[in-house]
Amino acid sequence: MNWHYKPLTRYYKREPTMDIRKIKKLIEIIEESDIAEIEISEGEESVRISRHSSSVAAPMAVTAAPAPQVTTIAAAPVAEPVAAAAPAVASGHTVKSPMVGTFYRAASPSAPTPFVVEGQSVKEGDTLCIIEAMKILNQIEADKSGVIKQIMVENAQPVEYDQPLFIIE
Repeated sequence: MNWHYKPLTRYYKREPTMDIRKIKKLIEIIEESDIAEIEISEGEESVRISRHSSSVAAPMAVTAAPAPQVTTIAAAPVAEPVAAAAPAVASGHTVKSPMVGTFYRAASPSAPTPFVVEGQSVKEGDTLCIIEAMKILNQIEADKSGVIKQIMVENAQPVEYDQPLFIIE
């Protein structure tokens, strides 16, 4: 009986799954787009590429969006209670969410101050907040100069597309 032994080192040798060419291509894509940060994982390896300094795009705690609650509301005979429940909205220019994601007022949970506060003057192009969508942190900038009259979303809350975020007067 002849035994043939082949070493199994090729099966046990850990070879990197990330190719440097892929990483360079990701960097090129980031530079050519409006994406602020991207994180890619392949197996046990991951790479995070950010166009901003680490203080701006620090890792944030990922919070899962709460599952939508379905409630049945009987038709009310009087519409007054519904109108009274609506919050007062300041007049002015509304900055709306350009995407679905999670709203963050500061660069990181440990940041001492948020990007903006009510009553603060902002110029066109100033960062107002970050919206995290699919593990990518997107900076939302002011599209008009003025004063922040109202912040309409709480920190770390899910936002929908076209949802009002700020009122600028």
